[in-house]
Amino acid sequence: MLYESPQTTTEAVTLLAKAKGKVHVLAGGSDLLVRMKGGYIEPDVIVDIKRIKSMNAVKKTADGYLIGAAVSCAQLGDNAALVKAWPGVVEAANLIGSDQIQGRCTIVGNLCNASPAADSVPAMIAAGATAIVQGPRGERQVAVEKIAKSPGVTSLKKGEVVEAIQLPPKQKKSGDAYLRFTPRTEMDIAVVSAAVNLTLGPKGVITDARVALGAVAPKALLVKPAAKAIIGSTLDDDALDKLAAACAAACDPIDDKRGTVHFRTKVAQVLAKRAAKIAYQRAGGK
Repeated sequence: MLYESPQTTTEAVTLLAKAKGKVHVLAGGSDLLVRMKGGYIEPDVIVDIKRIKSMNAVKKTADGYLIGAAVSCAQLGDNAALVKAWPGVVEAANLIGSDQIQGRCTIVGNLCNASPAADSVPAMIAAGATAIVQGPRGERQVAVEKIAKSPGVTSLKKGEVVEAIQLPPKQKKSGDAYLRFTPRTEMDIAVVSAAVNLTLGPKGVITDARVALGAVAPKALLVKPAAKAIIGSTLDDDALDKLAAACAAACDPIDDKRGTVHFRTKVAQVLAKRAAKIAYQRAGGK
């Protein structure tokens, strides 16, 4: 196995493009190293991005917040401005693993692992986040919901690496929230998860919204009909019921020992309604 530790994004892209065999990017390693130790994968090349300075920072810009690919989830929780702007995203990131894992895991790694149950992904989707992808042909910006294609499979091309996540500027009178269901309170993956981001206009009427679900399909879902169901409302019971119905219609979960299709579909509705209420309150609604 060949281990590489580039110090620039350009160098990383060159290494990834030229590498032969099974190539993996190492950020925090909380997924990669576990899979290697378990014998599930045996990389031919590992490209460690932790020494790339630009990937180790959280920057507030005119376009919102730029979160480097090697920034740990613990660092996100320590960033007061980011927590204030996007509490749902940070809360989702801070649910990944234990305190020890928090010091290593990253939201970019969580995204590129392409698990349908990834905690940070529905929250990023609801926030309207974009992945900044660097590759042999330059930079491209990809909506977070378009990175994963199926379990363990991404849309990234050979030589490409996600350099950062771009969260948009926080809109006035807006709020986001993320909730999940797990059999245990800590260190477990979501059986079902839901994230909601919404913006209020005059008299508490919702003018814009995004709703996302996790662990109910082969990848995390952006549920546009669910968002449409609450836009124009003050999140009354009728709007919440329509939101739940839209979420149920979007679900395509598996049946396994952690949850049945019926259970996951039902819980998705419950979590979406609860997350919407939290987001509404955070936006200043009553």
